[in-house]
Amino acid sequence: MPELPEVETTRRILEPYLLGQTIQKLSHSDPTRYRHTELAHGRKVLGTTRRGKYMLWQLEGGLEAIIHLGMTGGFRFEPHTHTRLTVELPGRTLYYTDPRRFGKWWVVEAGNYREIDLLGRIGPEPLSQAFTLPQFQRVLTGTRRRIKEVLLGQEAVAGIGNIYADESLWQSRIHPERPANTLKPAEVKRLYKAIRDVMGRAVEAGGSTLSDNSYQQPTGESGYFQFEHNAYGRPGQRCKRPGCTGKIARIVVGGRGTHLCPNCQRLAGLSRAK
Repeated sequence: MPELPEVETTRRILEPYLLGQTIQKLSHSDPTRYRHTELAHGRKVLGTTRRGKYMLWQLEGGLEAIIHLGMTGGFRFEPHTHTRLTVELPGRTLYYTDPRRFGKWWVVEAGNYREIDLLGRIGPEPLSQAFTLPQFQRVLTGTRRRIKEVLLGQEAVAGIGNIYADESLWQSRIHPERPANTLKPAEVKRLYKAIRDVMGRAVEAGGSTLSDNSYQQPTGESGYFQFEHNAYGRPGQRCKRPGCTGKIARIVVGGRGTHLCPNCQRLAGLSRAK
C-alpha cells in the first residue's frame, strides 16, 4: 500500500488543484528522503501522470517531481499529525503525510531516472493498450520465479502490489507459488483478464482502505474496494467463489503475506497453508 489504484485516485483528486499552479516552495526537513526539491521552487505544474506506483508532476523548465508514497504516504488538504512535506501553492497548501516514512520524492530532469532505477525499467500499465496478452505470455514463459513474485516485481506489469496480486490470482484460480513458466496459455489468459478487471474496478472504487486506515484519499474519504476483496485480508473466511466450500488461507511468498483459497487455487503436492 498504496498500489496503483490508490496512487491513481490520489493523482486524479490532486490534479485540478495543481494544474497551472506555481509551486512556491516544497518544505521539509529530510533532504535525503526528499531529494533536489528546491529545483521545483517557482515552477508551474504543467501536468500530472502516473507510472505504476509513482506519481509524476511535469514542471515547467523540463523538470519532473516524482513521488513514491511508500507504505503509508498520502496527501491531505489540512494539516496532519504525520505531515512530512508541504507543497505551498498560491492560496493553498497541500500536506504530504507519511507515518512510517517510507515514501520518497525526487525532482529531476524529465526522463532522467538514474536515481530511481525501477522507474526506468517498469513494465506496461495494466489498463493501457501497451499491456498485451502476447507480451505478458512472453515475460512469464521466460522465468521460473513464482507467479506472485513476478507480479510484485513490476517489470511484467506495473503497479501491482500485495493486495491486487492476491485478488488477481484468486480470480484466475492460480496458486501464487506456481512457477511462472508452468502456466498454460489458458491460465495466462485468465490471469491477464483478471489483472485488467481487478485493477479497473479498484480504480473506480477509489482504492482499498484497510483496517489500519493507512490509505485515505486527500479528502479524508476512504477507498471502497476493500468491500470487494475476495482473498486479501480474509484468512479463515469462506471462499466467495460460487460452489466452493474452501476457506481463505494465509501463506508467505517472497516474504509477503499471501491469501488464497487452497480449494480452488491448487498446487499439487504442496500443503503449507495455515
